[in-house]
Amino acid sequence: MNVLIVDDDPLVRQSLKLLLDKENDLHVIALAANGKEALRHCEKKVPDAILMDIRMPVMDGIECTKRIKEEWPHVYVMMLTTFKDEKNIRRALQVGASGYLLKSSDAENMATQLRALHSGGSVLDKSVLNQLLHFDKHAHLQELTDREKQIVSCVGEGLSNKEIADKLYLSTGTVRNTLSVILEKLELRDRTQLAIYYWKRE
Repeated sequence: MNVLIVDDDPLVRQSLKLLLDKENDLHVIALAANGKEALRHCEKKVPDAILMDIRMPVMDGIECTKRIKEEWPHVYVMMLTTFKDEKNIRRALQVGASGYLLKSSDAENMATQLRALHSGGSVLDKSVLNQLLHFDKHAHLQELTDREKQIVSCVGEGLSNKEIADKLYLSTGTVRNTLSVILEKLELRDRTQLAIYYWKRE
């Protein structure tokens, strides 16, 4: 997996690079100090995943993520920040970020979290979940079947469709179709919002 690291702090960039370079399946293809530099790197070689700081000069991580998802929608973006304010969390998810972690998160898990994104899962720091999106009160888990509730639980754990299929002895197609039904029932946009919904009701 090719990874781009975007952070205005050179020490953070280098420490993340040193960490990820230890993993055989992860390759840091470039480092960027702001969103504008990140876009230039993407034009040269599109990464599979991006570790993206939120607050940066020239172009912040939210604007950069928005542009990246418009141009390269298949790229996974995991936001990194020291801020837990609801506004930035909302904005990051709304523009297409697939994950959100605090910089104080356990660095040893960074590689695992990137793999989770790449396999279709979502990465959400549980310490910030209570800051996240509020959903309509009429949307209840009780409206779901037992099988649908099992799949919601798996999504909440960050499992990919394949991992859910293996765990529940289903085909990936069945999981994918059932997820579509669940999102429609709960009036949610994607699996990231579904994971947030699940944890807010725990």
